[in-house]
Amino acid sequence: MEKREFKFFIIVFVLMLVFSLAFLQAFSSLAPQQLPPPGQVEIRNVEPFAYCCLSREGSFSEIESVIGELMQNMQNQNILPAGPMVGIYYGEAELTDPEKMRWEIGFPISEQVQVLAPLEKKVWSFTTVAVSLHQGPYDKAGETILKMQEWLEANGYAQSGPILERYLDPDPARVSASGLKTEIWIACRKR
Repeated sequence: MEKREFKFFIIVFVLMLVFSLAFLQAFSSLAPQQLPPPGQVEIRNVEPFAYCCLSREGSFSEIESVIGELMQNMQNQNILPAGPMVGIYYGEAELTDPEKMRWEIGFPISEQVQVLAPLEKKVWSFTTVAVSLHQGPYDKAGETILKMQEWLEANGYAQSGPILERYLDPDPARVSASGLKTEIWIACRKR
C-alpha cells in the first residue's frame, strides 16, 4: 500500500469511527438497556425519538404484508433503521373492536431523515413508560401487556398513551417461538 493510499485509509477509518460514535450517542436512549426479567415491570424515563412507519386500522392479520411493504419502502427511499423494529398500538387490545384497532409498524430513524408517502415520520414523545420483557410468541404478548396493566393499577399508575413493542431478535426466523424477545413499553403517569 502506498503512503498516499494509507493516509486515505486512515482518514476514512477515523471518519467512520467518529460517525459511528456520534450515531450511537444520538440514539443512546434507543440502545438496549438491562431489561427486567420476564414478568417483572419497571418504570423508566426514555428520550423521545423519531420513527418512520406504516399506519393501519383493523386486525393484525395483515401484519406480515405490512412489514414487507415497510421494508420495501424504506429500501426504496434509502432509509436506514436506527434501532429494532417497533409496533405501536393505540387503545386496549382486549377492549377495542379488532376492526377499529389503530396500529403502526416501523423503525426508529435519525431526526434528519426525510420520509415520503406511504411512509410516515412520527415522534415517540412519551417519556415515562412501564417496561417489561415478553419472552415467547408475538401473538401472546397481550398476556404480558395485561399483567403490566394490572401492575400499573396496583402501583398507582395509569396508562397515558399507546403501547410500544420493540422486537429484539434481529432474525426471528432463527429463534424458536418460545425464545422470541419483545420489550414492551406502556406510556404511563402517576395517579
